[in-house]
Amino acid sequence: MAPQTVDVHVASFTELDVRTFHDLLRLRIDVFVVEQRCPYPELDGRDVEPGTRHLWLAHDGMVRAYLRLLADPGGVVRIGRVVVAPAARGGGLAGRLMTEALRLVDGPCVLEAQAHLAGFYAGHGFTVTGPEYVEDGIPHLPMRRGGASSPKD
Repeated sequence: MAPQTVDVHVASFTELDVRTFHDLLRLRIDVFVVEQRCPYPELDGRDVEPGTRHLWLAHDGMVRAYLRLLADPGGVVRIGRVVVAPAARGGGLAGRLMTEALRLVDGPCVLEAQAHLAGFYAGHGFTVTGPEYVEDGIPHLPMRRGGASSPKD
């Protein structure tokens, strides 16, 4: 599947229909909980916050990639739950997803990157802002784009 064949969607929680929210959660759980074997409370309450925006790419009506943008204190946007469906990996969807997300961000942006993906995020203007730590058995790095710690592209 070529990246240009996907539809881009952005919605707040109240704009999501039940089926779409189900499909977004299903992808997140299939990858983060099942594939990566990280049993954690996927429903953390942040999906429903007024400042949260859900961004996903779909092909033929099927969710292929997803992330959420959270409104953190101080005007900082937090990118989280970045995921690409296993069958859609290697087609450039992660890069397209990040590009679309960063178009929506006006100001500083942070994320907690799985350490092996730090180079991918660096390619989108993020820099490491702290030491590596382990969460759910996976090494992570705090990263930031824009603001005082790194210039925004």
